[in-house]
Amino acid sequence: MSKEALHRDVVILGSGPAGLTAAIYTARANLKPLLIDAPADAEKQTAPGGQLMITTDVENYPGFSDGIQGPDLMIEFRRQAERFGTDFLETWISGVDLSNRPFTLHTSDHLISAETLIIATGAAAKWLGIPGEAKVPFGFGGHGVSACATCDGPLPAFRNQELVVIGGGDTAMEEATFLTRYAARVFVAHRREKLRASKIMQQKAFNNPKIEFLWNTAVDEILGSKEHGVTGVSLRNVKSNDQRVFPCSGVFVAIGHKPNTDLFKGQLEMDEIGYLRTSGHSTATNVPGVFACGDVQDSVYRQAVTAAGTGCMAAIDAERFLDHLPVAMPSGEEVTDAGEHITSDHRAIIEPDGSMIPNNPEQLVGSED
Repeated sequence: MSKEALHRDVVILGSGPAGLTAAIYTARANLKPLLIDAPADAEKQTAPGGQLMITTDVENYPGFSDGIQGPDLMIEFRRQAERFGTDFLETWISGVDLSNRPFTLHTSDHLISAETLIIATGAAAKWLGIPGEAKVPFGFGGHGVSACATCDGPLPAFRNQELVVIGGGDTAMEEATFLTRYAARVFVAHRREKLRASKIMQQKAFNNPKIEFLWNTAVDEILGSKEHGVTGVSLRNVKSNDQRVFPCSGVFVAIGHKPNTDLFKGQLEMDEIGYLRTSGHSTATNVPGVFACGDVQDSVYRQAVTAAGTGCMAAIDAERFLDHLPVAMPSGEEVTDAGEHITSDHRAIIEPDGSMIPNNPEQLVGSED
């Protein structure tokens, strides 16, 4: 069977805060974007709307003084994007070709070509895969289990409580330190005798009187009830195999995140973990016309509001690119849709045919005389 062919000036991958914000902006600019979101899949941790679809109270998104449920916030994002004419397609992308414009995206039923591509596929928290960790109602995810202290730590359920952080890297030390602002005590469970975190992050945690370390300790199960959420964890000493039940009111899994970038390996520049590299002055990747926003290129902040902000930036970058205006690239040069390259020092413009013209008004005037 032949695939249905679709062509758009703007194609957006991902329907979290970054992707939907990019859709709102490009739709308002009459660019008729096509947003492709992944189907709901518990095993792959995907859901239309991104990670906020498995978040309960969102208290730190501006404009909602009483807070808002994560799914409700994403419903509003989507309605706004639909209002301005965004088209949606829920499907898996099986392959992409970014070697030439228009870019090509393959699904089981479609062959999609895009003049510009905005990647907002996000990053998924790494989980242990232990009993009790899954999302409610299959576990206590969203009801005492979290992978984001900044998002959930200030919630009333965790205030003045004893909490467990699982991990031994910088993420775990950062999460534990942050949680001490609200918790009565924070216990860091780590499978080894030494931390993997940087020295400065280790020292900060060691010096905090509210943090205690559980060395050589694995968390085998998260315990609790439907009524009360998390009530404790089952701990195992990895050397002696002794087990015990450790009471606590919350568990924060802090073993890192994995950006959803496998589709783009070998085509886009990434860091050693897999986050897409973008320009410091724009959301441009190393391929002209491809932009990245949200958690897929942000390993530091990972917040809904910062994702939405970079979604806005990516949309404006795509608009500029389609209008033949220069967009800053990671290399330092600027590139236009017409294939013109402006050197990083802004002294020359290199045309698609390789010819060079000075990017200096005085020189240009002189050349016309």
